Amino acid sequence: MLVQLKAESEVDEQWQYLRVLVEREGRHKLEEAKNAIRLSNGIDVAIFAADVRDFGAVQRAVDEAGPIDVLIVNQGVFVARTEDEVRFIIDVNLMGSFNMIKATLPGMKRSRRDRGPGSISLMSSQAGQVGIYGYTAYSASKFGLRGLAEALQQEVIGDNIHVSLVFPPDTKTPENKRKPQLTSIIAASSSAMTADEVAKKALDGIKSGSFIIPCNSEGILLSMATAGLSPQRSYLMAFVEVVAAGILRFAALCFQWNLYRSIEKSRMQKNCKHQMPPNFCDLFYCNEESIWVMVYAKQAV
Repeated sequence: MLVQLKAESEVDEQWQYLRVLVEREGRHKLEEAKNAIRLSNGIDVAIFAADVRDFGAVQRAVDEAGPIDVLIVNQGVFVARTEDEVRFIIDVNLMGSFNMIKATLPGMKRSRRDRGPGSISLMSSQAGQVGIYGYTAYSASKFGLRGLAEALQQEVIGDNIHVSLVFPPDTKTPENKRKPQLTSIIAASSSAMTADEVAKKALDGIKSGSFIIPCNSEGILLSMATAGLSPQRSYLMAFVEVVAAGILRFAALCFQWNLYRSIEKSRMQKNCKHQMPPNFCDLFYCNEESIWVMVYAKQAV
């Protein structure tokens, strides 16, 4: 969980303080991050550990951190194989975001008159814009963040607080290796980014006051295709979204057609390996149409 605070004597929009709240990482990980930041740029870092599922723990950490101007809600887990793991994903990704905002918002509202605009940024995912095979629970939690952000923006805009949604693609992190093979293939359709690249895009978008923050070229197209009733602060982007709506809808249909075709092909390959001789399965990769004919012929016999 990343929380950034601006100093009252802010100069050249440089962040003077950084507060980090993380879950499950352990205190030693925070200490390592603190030392790395201090060595790289000389910024002192205060660290707090809290489980985002525990509102009481989050509230104590926020109270200890002091007034918050920029809140980046960045926790997330995505692998679910059991019912308990599904609940864990929803609790961390969605309910954890509620807890962070609930704990931070009162103090953020009180300090706006003296400290200028505030910002709340939710780290979603491109899987929160379009459902992706293998990410059923994860996509559900990230889609929920969009509804949360849209409603929250309406509630806090009068308090001079801006809300944003960040939609990164596949990000190169150790945890990202733990996903089904087909999911990896589908996710590869949008070029992967490093965590540092995503962080830079997120910060640039927050500073510009954007509601939707895409992180790469595919993300820009996806954001326009799924804009719906989301706020748009740029007149230029609003015009582009209206003009390009029909073309993007056609492109989206083509994408979905190709996506379902890939899923079906993967299922056929999997079934073929389990049911057919090895040489027969090898033909599947060479000529898909011929294999369809051969499969039906074998069933007929």
